Amino acid sequence: MARRIRINVVSAITLVLFLVVFVVPFVLVVLNAVKDRQESAKLDLALPTSFHLLENLQEVFAARDYMLVTAMINSTVLTVVSVTVMVVVAAMVGFVLQRRRSRINPLVNAMVLMGLIVPPAVVPTIWVLQSTGLFKTLPGLILVEITYGLAFCVLLFRAFMATVPKELDEAAIIDGCGPLRLFFRVILPLLKPTVVTVIVVQSVAVFNDFVSPLYFLPGDENATVQLTLYNFMSQYSTQWNLLFMNILLITIPPLIVFLFFNRQIVAGMTSGAVKG
Repeated sequence: MARRIRINVVSAITLVLFLVVFVVPFVLVVLNAVKDRQESAKLDLALPTSFHLLENLQEVFAARDYMLVTAMINSTVLTVVSVTVMVVVAAMVGFVLQRRRSRINPLVNAMVLMGLIVPPAVVPTIWVLQSTGLFKTLPGLILVEITYGLAFCVLLFRAFMATVPKELDEAAIIDGCGPLRLFFRVILPLLKPTVVTVIVVQSVAVFNDFVSPLYFLPGDENATVQLTLYNFMSQYSTQWNLLFMNILLITIPPLIVFLFFNRQIVAGMTSGAVKG
């Protein structure tokens, strides 16, 4: 009886914390996104006296010559290309590290771990991008995003590869598969749980990235969705209703992705935890 009470108390506390940390801020954003400028400036959870959903939507999209539309296109291209390269390259690296033992494997593993531990250096990265002519370009930012996320993806794929029997590789080689055909036709389809996890996690991370586009892709024509928040903020005043509407618009896509792929994310994160 006492154990059941403790479990119920812990569950209640967890539910309250969830409501405070996740639900209340989201409700605050939604309520203030449909208010007028005067009401939203109060920053409270009160219901609006009148709804201004369509007016706020129109103003947000029309701000600075429809900058949000351009930002959506830039963020979509950035996310799709970056995550696609991350999945393919990380899966290949994880496959090679797990299947082929060599003297350089410890060095590669150390470099992968350094990619997770060592913080990014902004100034040297800008210097490298300027030297290669990639500064203020979308391909340059794509390379930066790939570099930042690759280490995490390699660790996930390597852990899952340990659960794939080596006999499959041997059977495919006997049947005449070359290295690329072996990987893309035999191995990659078996990595589906981890592929889904990497796609969802890294898509949300790249789409929501604020710092990298701010440093490496300045300019209105290069804006991503997170940088459009500056449209409604200034030193002396802030249009809170439009700011919250903008936040709501750029929050909905990642939220939908998480809601639909929540189970696949958990399965992919734990798939390589049994055997290493």
